[in-house]
Amino acid sequence: MLDTNICIYLLSNSMPSLTQRVAQCDAQSLVISAIVFAELTLGSAQGKLPPRHVLDAFISEVPLLPFDEDAARVYATLKFRRGSFDRLIAAHALSVGLTLVTANGADFAEVPGLVVENWTAP
Repeated sequence: MLDTNICIYLLSNSMPSLTQRVAQCDAQSLVISAIVFAELTLGSAQGKLPPRHVLDAFISEVPLLPFDEDAARVYATLKFRRGSFDRLIAAHALSVGLTLVTANGADFAEVPGLVVENWTAP
């Protein structure tokens, strides 16, 4: 599951090594949470990256997972001090048993059981 910052790096083409890493993945192995999509859409609406048309093209290629009842139940159990988007994203990844790919592993370090990978690190 790709975190918001990873999507922004990908969509801005600012990190060639990340783009190469993603290109090596099977297309069905990458997803984004509806929460990540909400965060990206909010940024687009405020004039930040990514532009709306780029985001639309991205989600036509990378499946969007709905935030469902299971994710909501996991969310309710998390003792997590970070921002609400991060807490929702962590709960979603946990509820579906996916690894969260993020450049900000420290933001999720206090979430028990969450598997995090940083594909931006050398």
